[in-house]
Amino acid sequence: MDPTVVDLSRLQFALTALYHFLFVPLTLGLSFMLVIMESVYVMTNRPIWRSITRFWAKLFGINFVLGVATGLTMEFQFGTNWAYFSHYVGDIFGAPLAIEGLMAFFLEATFVGLMFFGWDRLSKLGHLFVTFMVALGTNLSALWILVANGWMQHPTGSVFNPDTMRMEVSDFGAVLMNPVAQAKFVHTVSAGYVIAAVFVLGISSFYMLRGRFPGFAKRSMVVASAFGLAASLSVVVLGDESGYALTDNQKMKLAAIEAEWHTEPAPAGITLVGLPNMKEQKTDYAVKIPYVLGLIGTRSLDGQVTGMSELVLQAQERIEHGIVAYDALEKLKANSDDTAARSAFETHRNDLGYALLLKRYMEDPRQATPEDIRLAAWDTVPNVPLMFWSFRLMAGIGFAMIALFATAFILCSMRKHTSARWFWKLAVFALPFPWIAAELGWVVAEMGRQPWAIDGVLPTFLGPSSLTPAMILTTIIGFTALYGTLAVIEVRLMLAAIKHGPVEDHADLATERAQEPQLQVTA
Repeated sequence: MDPTVVDLSRLQFALTALYHFLFVPLTLGLSFMLVIMESVYVMTNRPIWRSITRFWAKLFGINFVLGVATGLTMEFQFGTNWAYFSHYVGDIFGAPLAIEGLMAFFLEATFVGLMFFGWDRLSKLGHLFVTFMVALGTNLSALWILVANGWMQHPTGSVFNPDTMRMEVSDFGAVLMNPVAQAKFVHTVSAGYVIAAVFVLGISSFYMLRGRFPGFAKRSMVVASAFGLAASLSVVVLGDESGYALTDNQKMKLAAIEAEWHTEPAPAGITLVGLPNMKEQKTDYAVKIPYVLGLIGTRSLDGQVTGMSELVLQAQERIEHGIVAYDALEKLKANSDDTAARSAFETHRNDLGYALLLKRYMEDPRQATPEDIRLAAWDTVPNVPLMFWSFRLMAGIGFAMIALFATAFILCSMRKHTSARWFWKLAVFALPFPWIAAELGWVVAEMGRQPWAIDGVLPTFLGPSSLTPAMILTTIIGFTALYGTLAVIEVRLMLAAIKHGPVEDHADLATERAQEPQLQVTA
């Protein structure tokens, strides 16, 4: 495969995925915040809570539409740009995507119309149920997508069939309950909740700074502060669990994140800051905290976090075994009744993917020299500086969000959020940061898996379709133009909705202003 085609295919998918993920986390979090706000309306019967719910639902709807449109584009790319990937693992990878489309997406799409147009046609409880079903469908969509992605990170519940030359499902329950997928789901969803809470808090603070809709803004801030504090704490706790899952399932990714070049005596210290040096395989100017990495990575004082150098040696051994499996597979192609070849393949089948790493250097892995094997083994090390700093920036923002929401929660509890102008400015300033952290999280997750499309099974460079660089450049330019246009439209719609505010007409605005002196800031 032409390296340019591989790089451009990866670039296109990365651009569309990162753009798509600008909208998804906000809808994940806003959907359940709508449930909370509407629940307050049902319990209190106060019209202002109806206006609050409808306003945030309008912004949810704008992002929902963009999320659906960009998500469909991503799924089509598996057929257009990653044809061999789809052929090789489609029996497994396609199942969660199909379930997501048939169950979660249709559940979500069916109820979203009722949520927007059923306010005057459904009872209060009936409409609250519809809103809850929209939230459930939104989060179920994320579950099935992350089951598919988790399988790419840790391909459990599947086997390679030498007769069909494809990966096939052996245990769908194992695919669904994949520990990496489950950890990714709860961590990703919690991150979406933080994004939504920051969004609500920031827009509400903007209204407070402008002196507009104070009743709406103060109540929205109360919901956002409590929801955001719980979510931000969950992100850190669940992120720690996600990192712990790497210890058993993605050791190279963990070692790259921590710039752990060599295995240290247990418990290893964590590198707080430093400059990873890929050439000399060390971290310059490293500042370490003793014992922390061992405690986080192994939950023990005697467990070791394996370094990249040792993992490369293990990869070399697996490549050598994989060559045996590749040779046996070629013999089975010629004679499916060759019992010796079948026995050899069954013995080394789990290492077949490692032999495929050699196809970057030669057509037939059986011709590899010891130097070729060494080079292929070092290919299993991802971009360490990128992983190291992306993770630390993401984690730093995560802790900053805890501080932000803890402050917001204290201010709301003390009824000080109605006059804390300094905090309103801080909340508006904080708006973009959770999105930055979420995008960095995906960079860590996906770049940390390289050079694999399916970890240990299929190298990324073997996955693309047979396209030319010109074809892919054309689609990249097209997507850039289309997505740029959609971004302008989305921002204009959002700004127009925010400028209009949470009231539906001038009569509602007058009612809110008249009632505001009598209304206390309560949830």
